[in-house]
Amino acid sequence: MTYQQYRTVRRLVHSCCNYDQGNCLLLDDGEECVCPQAISFSLICRWFRAAVLPLDGELCAALLPQRDMKICAECRGLFRPGSNRAKYCPDCAPIVHRRQKAASERRRRASGVDK
Repeated sequence: MTYQQYRTVRRLVHSCCNYDQGNCLLLDDGEECVCPQAISFSLICRWFRAAVLPLDGELCAALLPQRDMKICAECRGLFRPGSNRAKYCPDCAPIVHRRQKAASERRRRASGVDK
């Protein structure tokens, strides 16, 4: 989790129904217990992950990618791959392919090898 994501999570903690002035009502067993999401750089609380984090869709996608989803190496967006080798989303794949093809042709021409 980056620092910016951490700060966003800290703001979202106040939206949790179990958050009470810095304490977690779910973990309260007679003694006050500090909310782990308010002091941690990890996503510990299952209630927070299930109910609060989806309020910020972009942050949720960045922190909790679904099992059958991949992150595009170009735009960092989520996409469903067509194979296990897929590295780019359908929007970025043709752009990257065109860029790689142009670089390959440039190298071929520079070496002086003709087809």
